[in-house]
Amino acid sequence: MARFILSDRGFLRAYERHNLQLVELLTTAPVMLPLPTAEGWEVPQLPEVNDLADWLGVSLATLHWLADTRCLESKWNRGKLRNYYYRPLAKKQGTIRLIEVPKPRLKGCQRQILTGILDHIPPHDAAHGFCRGRSIKSFADKHVGKQVVLRLDLQDFFPSVHGGRVQAVFRSLGFPASVADLLAGICTNSTPRDIWESLQFPQPQLRLTQWQYDNVHLPQGAPTSPALANLCAYRLDCRLSALARTVGADYTRYADDLAFSGGQDFSRAVRRFHVHASAIAMDEGFHVHFRKTRIMRRSARQRLAGLVVNQHANISRAEYDRLKATLHNCVRSGPSDQNRTGHTDFRAYLNGRISFIEMVNPARGAHLRRLFDRIPW
Repeated sequence: MARFILSDRGFLRAYERHNLQLVELLTTAPVMLPLPTAEGWEVPQLPEVNDLADWLGVSLATLHWLADTRCLESKWNRGKLRNYYYRPLAKKQGTIRLIEVPKPRLKGCQRQILTGILDHIPPHDAAHGFCRGRSIKSFADKHVGKQVVLRLDLQDFFPSVHGGRVQAVFRSLGFPASVADLLAGICTNSTPRDIWESLQFPQPQLRLTQWQYDNVHLPQGAPTSPALANLCAYRLDCRLSALARTVGADYTRYADDLAFSGGQDFSRAVRRFHVHASAIAMDEGFHVHFRKTRIMRRSARQRLAGLVVNQHANISRAEYDRLKATLHNCVRSGPSDQNRTGHTDFRAYLNGRISFIEMVNPARGAHLRRLFDRIPW
């Protein structure tokens, strides 16, 4: 603005003719300017970078180091200077999932952002994953007893959410650009390339995965990532909900699992519908795992997120019988011989499986719990 004014000939002539003097430089203090729909949400007032540092309880230098807006994490050669631990996992399909676990200081700031900001922002009604008061069961309940169920899967859900979208979420809450940049930086990461060097995977697949993680993205392993992924997928949920209504269908999402169901109208349109739904997901920046797309009619088993929904949301009989047999064998001959899949904490694994069944089917869960309590650990 100053350069523009000083280059104006009319201003320069007036300045020389009237001997103008600079009396006071007027500046505007940064303020929070949330979108109208966000004005009622309880978020802290952090109009300046200093306010953010004080709120997180760190110095300005530490704040900029943790936010890493220059992507130095991907350039450090030594692990001690990095803010994340990295653990690559091979998936069944031959692809790679990278778990990026923040170190304690960064994780503390992320938890503060989660509890102080993100937990106060309501996700879309269709989102059921990582949402208080919702679960896999509530995700599946909408689709019980329907004539046809359509399941879509989003591939590499967290890495698909790039830093610009995360920054836009914080901007929509009213944070100035400088503060939103740092908040987004704390919650995102750019993965160092040397993480991939020791992995034994086909090079084309490895290059594609590496390219995704090179970009600033939501790290799977950070406490803020699930909530931010839901908020970044808000427009996706809006568009898919509207699309489902056009054919009288219901829509829910549990993280990267998308489910649609309906009656006769939806049954007739489902093959065209899944093409439109996939196009919307890709238009929103997500990748559809087409090999996992399933159209499930009432005459066959309709399965969502491990639950059968033909009559009511429940685990399959075969899965229940397998777990019951494992518990019986643990009671009879001890748990050491039953850990055939090599779980590091077999007791916690069994307890988690039983807790899941207790949520879905309390009667079956109670029977399994009684068996579990009899195991001689």
